[in-house]
This record gives sequence, C-alpha cells and structure tokens, in this order.
Amino acid sequence: MILKPEAVRLLSGTTSKKRLMQELGAIAETAYGVPHAIAVEALLERESLGPTGVGHGVALPHARIDGLDQVVGVLALLDKPIEFDAVDRQPVDLAFALFAPMDAGVEHLKALALVSRTLRDASLRAKLRSNSNPMTLFTIVTEAQAAQAA
Repeated sequence: MILKPEAVRLLSGTTSKKRLMQELGAIAETAYGVPHAIAVEALLERESLGPTGVGHGVALPHARIDGLDQVVGVLALLDKPIEFDAVDRQPVDLAFALFAPMDAGVEHLKALALVSRTLRDASLRAKLRSNSNPMTLFTIVTEAQAAQAA
C-alpha cells in the first residue's frame, strides 16, 4: 500500500505550485520520515523537467529519494485550486505526490500508472472533492486503488 492515512490532508491557503510542493514535502516528512528539504527539492527538480499537472484539476508530482525502501504517496485536496501549468490549462485542487527509492524502476512506474488510472475516474474525483475529512479521502482512494489492482 503506497498511501497511509496520515499522508492524506486537506490544505487551505495554498496559493502557488511551489507552496504546494512545500506542503507535500512536509506531509511526506511527517508520514514517512522523508526529509522535508530533500522532498521539496526533488519535487521541484522533477517539475522543472515538465509540469505534472495531468488535467481535470489533478497533479501527480513525483520524485526519487535516496534512502527510501519503497514507493510512498501523499494525497492533498486543496480548498482553492491553484495555477499549475497543467496539460489542459485547468487549475489544480487534487495532488497525489509519489516518492520512490532511487533504484525503483518498474515499481515507481506501476505506482504512477495506478494513481493516474484511479484519478482519471471523474466520479472518484467528484467524491474526493465533496469530502473534507482526510480519513474519508483515504478510504475513497484506497478502495478505488484496490479495485484497480484487482
């Protein structure tokens, strides 16, 4: 399982892509012990290669982190969408960040594909956006991912 309940948050007052990356890094540090500065730097470095806004208000920022032993995820729902340079030019209010070990080849790609497939579902995105309880958000996503993986 790539997501823990404590890695799911509702964010308010996030006003920029950089600020979102800092928030995602803080959540990764709290939930998985990923050093904040390293997480943020890795996310921003990956983002500089090309925006990870995949459309429909969803961003999938991801990075490889030295010292991780498995792929882990962070889910954030923003109270107000932010500009993200997404492929469809829509602002982003759902961000699912993935942090993978440096040597995670296929594992990292499989996790990215699973999250992408899960968040491509319009009814699932609507369910996420209509809930503000992190535990409910966690349940919605993990149940959907279990169904996707089956």
